[in-house]
This record gives sequence, structure tokens and C-alpha cells, in this order.
Amino acid sequence: MASLASVGTTDADLLRALHDQYGRALWTYAVGLTGGDHARAQDVVQETLLRAWRHPQVLDETEGSARGWLFTVARRVAIDEWRAANRRPELVTDQLPERPVDDETDRSVDRQLILAALRTLSVDHRQVLLECYLRGASIADAAERLGIPPGTVKSRTHYALHALRAAVIAMGGEA
Repeated sequence: MASLASVGTTDADLLRALHDQYGRALWTYAVGLTGGDHARAQDVVQETLLRAWRHPQVLDETEGSARGWLFTVARRVAIDEWRAANRRPELVTDQLPERPVDDETDRSVDRQLILAALRTLSVDHRQVLLECYLRGASIADAAERLGIPPGTVKSRTHYALHALRAAVIAMGGEA
């Protein structure tokens, strides 16, 4: 073959002819250069063919072997990749490089929503919720502090939670 450049008039035709004629042998050579890594070998072949496409003058076989040029370029591409990998070795780990940070925004918004909803409750409902949930008092302790029977603490807590949920929903929150 006198010249690959005369195969077709378009770049796509030239690249296709180049791949058809040398692709398989180039890939086999690249597999050996990459230590059997088929994916890296494919990358080497693609880069080699891309360089040939950028320099179509080297494919004119009247001045030398296009095959020799392609194999030399493939070897240099593999060496360049190897050198780059040694300079910036890939670190394989099961740890994420960045740890997620808790976002206080949602909690802050929720806190403000709950406080606003609490203000809509009656004083009796608010007191029972503050005793039982904020201070962590038992039913008996809350009853003693508020001066009401334990059964009243239970029922007020029940109705206060329903009223609080309705207030939160009315303010656009989720219950």
C-alpha cells in the first residue's frame, strides 16, 4: 500500500482505514505494554490513533512505515501514562475523602417552627408539654409540679400534642 492518506477523502475514512489495518495488532501490542490491562490498552490505542489523525502526513508510507510510527507512538503513550501514574499514584480506599458535615439549618428551622407552634397552644397545654418533654419529668412529677392529677397530665399531654401537630402543619411544616 503506497499511502493510507489516499484511502478516503474524509478524516473519518482515514481513521477507519487506519483502525481496520492496524487496530488489532496495535491493541495486542498495547495489552503487552500495559501488563494485560485491556481497558488501559484500549486507551493507548485510542490515543495513538488520535495522534495519527492529528498528523496524517506520517501515514504517507512513501517516506517510512506508518506501522512503525504507530507502534512507537503507542509505546510512548504507555510510558507517559506509566510515568504519570507514578507521579500521582491512585489511592484506593474504602473511606470517602470528605466526611459529611451535619447541617444545622434544618434543625434550626424545625426548632423555630416548634417554638412558634408552642406559642399558639393554651397555657395549660404548653406547661404540660414543657414539664414532660423539655424537663423530662414523669407523669407523677409533672402532676406534682403543676398541682393537677396524673390523669389530667396524661389527657392534656395527648391533646397538647394533637394541637401542636395541627399548628405545625398549619405553619407549613411536616408532622
